[in-house]
Amino acid sequence: MHPHSLNSEFSQLLAPIHAFLHCETPDEWIAEAQKPEHLAALLVDHANCEMKAAMSAHSLVRRYCLPKEKRKLLPNLDFYKTLDALPEKGEVLGKQTLLDENRRVFDELAKNDLLLKMVRLIQEELHHFEQVLEIMAARGIEYSTLSASGYARGLLQHVRTHEPAAIVDRLIIGAYIEARSCERFARLAPYLDEELSRFYVSLLRSEARHYQDYLTLAADYSGKNIDERVAFFGAREAELIQAPDEELRFHSGVPVAG
Repeated sequence: MHPHSLNSEFSQLLAPIHAFLHCETPDEWIAEAQKPEHLAALLVDHANCEMKAAMSAHSLVRRYCLPKEKRKLLPNLDFYKTLDALPEKGEVLGKQTLLDENRRVFDELAKNDLLLKMVRLIQEELHHFEQVLEIMAARGIEYSTLSASGYARGLLQHVRTHEPAAIVDRLIIGAYIEARSCERFARLAPYLDEELSRFYVSLLRSEARHYQDYLTLAADYSGKNIDERVAFFGAREAELIQAPDEELRFHSGVPVAG
């Protein structure tokens, strides 16, 4: 499928995301991002974004699911690649794949929604990261260093410093990053070659669920209405997306003619 227009299934999936975000991706970004000369940089940045998403989720697990004295025991990201897919209603992690020392660590973890959702997200983001690397390798695109856009930094500077406000803010930011990724995959897909178009459409379902997961967790951790805080970050996110930006990245603002 080369989705010059996304079918009704995806339109339904994207409707709540469009309602959640305070603005659409500007046409100027799409016009610039679809140019073949920018493809390599976008794919490198996309790979970086997938890895950063996995690392952010891993950080949340480390900070909020383990007591302080146990945090150093949490396995590194490579560990998640060895896990079986998480069963919908099974144990927290596919424990049959865990070595004894790792099993003990995960027995310590709170068996809560944050852990379940974040571990699943880590696995999916690492899988997406490897998929992007495979596409790049097949096209002879080197995975090189690339400066990050100021998008995430621009959101994180507003995180409050006390708990549970800090985790609530981080989870809301996670929701906006995932929602924007989803919206951009959908917007960009019709302008890419068939392989990339299919790939980006294939990411929509998991990215849409990730945004919902983050938002649900934010509400749970807060214990009170978070609409005002969600609206605050929605406004900041829209400002960043609509601001002039000299670098083209996956979450950058309006390209400035250079």
